[in-house]
Amino acid sequence: MWLRVLGSAAGGGFPQWNCGCPNCSAVRSGARPASPRTQSSVAVSADHQRWFLLNASPDIRTQIESFPALRPGAGRATPLRAVLLTDAELDHTLGLLLLREAKSLELHATAAVRETLCRATAVLRTLEAYCAVIWREVVPGVDTPLGGGLSYRAFDVPTSKRNRFGPGREHGRVVGYRLTDETTKRTAVHLPGVQELTPAVLAELAAADCLLVDGTCWHDDEMVRLGLADKTSRDMGHLPIAGPDGSLRRLAALPAERKIYLHINNTNLVLLDDSPERRTVEQHGFEVATDGLEVRLTP
Repeated sequence: MWLRVLGSAAGGGFPQWNCGCPNCSAVRSGARPASPRTQSSVAVSADHQRWFLLNASPDIRTQIESFPALRPGAGRATPLRAVLLTDAELDHTLGLLLLREAKSLELHATAAVRETLCRATAVLRTLEAYCAVIWREVVPGVDTPLGGGLSYRAFDVPTSKRNRFGPGREHGRVVGYRLTDETTKRTAVHLPGVQELTPAVLAELAAADCLLVDGTCWHDDEMVRLGLADKTSRDMGHLPIAGPDGSLRRLAALPAERKIYLHINNTNLVLLDDSPERRTVEQHGFEVATDGLEVRLTP
């Protein structure tokens, strides 16, 4: 199985266009070593020929062009086979509109996500005006073949985050994906958003060979400390990395060969290559994703 991190930042990217926080200022000026990042999306394949997107960020055109394996062949033949959505957040779905030139687009999403994209944000209704959309309902707990020797099983990720779009289905608002190479049986879990590591979620992570997991904020209140927001990381649906109940302490002992933080907010100090926070996660066996990071899971 091959995985390519197309974008590793949370919504807004890094630096964020309207943010002058210490991190964004440092990457703009070069005062500290750091790499710019686009918004979170991952490509996965079991044969390096047929590729599947995990979320479609607003930066998807640039991300596809940056990765030769995703570029088209003769005419408009594309190796992109489908898009799998973890939720209906704009930073994970606006890129669908940039794929509207396709004759058809296969989209895997839960019924709750589809409902939001149709009735609330209208992203899906707009896309359907340009190309045929083939919807495959994601049912957590069901093994689903994708093609090219790849399959997935989605799992529910509980969230109490406020639903911006009003009343709607709560079940299936956020899911993670456990991806399996059917030939080698190697597995990877993609989980860019998690508010709480419940026993059920931990069980999905524990048996994976590779984790691509939510690293949005370092401190739960870092946005509040910087005067940039009045919400904590958990309020926004993301477990912080640090702290006694943070993701680092709870996931460091898992046996996965690769443990990688992605969906990293522009305020998170792990983005700075020389920060103590970066050293801490690396000392605990974690990597901090950059755009273009490639993972190959071999037998």
